[in-house]
Amino acid sequence: MPSVLILNGPNLNLLGTRQPEVYGKTTLADLETLCTTEAARLGLRMAFEQSNHEGALIDLIHAARGVHDGIILNAGAYTHTSIALMDAIASVELPVVEVHLSNIHARESFRHTSYIAPVAVGQICGFGAYGYVMALQALGKRLIS
Repeated sequence: MPSVLILNGPNLNLLGTRQPEVYGKTTLADLETLCTTEAARLGLRMAFEQSNHEGALIDLIHAARGVHDGIILNAGAYTHTSIALMDAIASVELPVVEVHLSNIHARESFRHTSYIAPVAVGQICGFGAYGYVMALQALGKRLIS
């Protein structure tokens, strides 16, 4: 059974209370429940992590190699700044789907640049919590096919 790591970056621990007009009212715990249900439906094993620290995210990406078959990553603001996360993803050679709750391309211009996109197999943004379901479906199809 394929395994997926869902990795959430900075400030995502505040979901549900932080700018609900942008990120919605779904909490991180709600997202984990949603993903657990969808992963089981798809026949995937799943781990769900969050950190506000860039180095911890890099460590989790490195640790995924040989344990997980793919990664779903919402790197939060690190999406637009972290060459280190991009390098970590490239180093582990696992398929990564980049996901964002909001449409980063319809927001401030600095959010239009993603350092994750060049090393990801795809990007899903703007669909709120359902974007995680879409990411699981897309990555699951890739891993099971």
